[in-house]
Amino acid sequence: MLKQIFLPIFLLLFLACEPQKELPDPAKLKQEIVDAEAAFAKMAADKGIAEAFYTFAAEDAVIKRQNDTLIMGRAAIRQYYNAPFYQSAKVEWKPDFIEVSTHGDLAYTYGKFAWSSQDSTGKVSKTSGVFHTVWQRQADGKWKYVWD
Repeated sequence: MLKQIFLPIFLLLFLACEPQKELPDPAKLKQEIVDAEAAFAKMAADKGIAEAFYTFAAEDAVIKRQNDTLIMGRAAIRQYYNAPFYQSAKVEWKPDFIEVSTHGDLAYTYGKFAWSSQDSTGKVSKTSGVFHTVWQRQADGKWKYVWD
């Protein structure tokens, strides 16, 4: 009788237990984010801010800019950065801190940035501050930012 009760319970418990997936290597994940940030910054320097912010944005990315303005979606981000002001602007940044989720699907970075732009008279203005970016691994394995 006990065998008839415990055997089905044991089988249910055995089948309900999923094997544990091996967690990704945190050092490898952090290096992937270092590489993504470096490629993003390089593209901004080489191909322009609009192209870089478009290329590295997830489809539903959001950026927060002046006066708490939110720009939502890749296309809107590209349009925002295609404004004449950004055509002559330069931006440089490097993360000071990187954290990646245990499962390797989300990460965030923060660090210092420096913007410079030149107006029509040749006057250069510079601003600096702190950035915060949230990254998400996409279905194809690439990292794209979802918040900046």
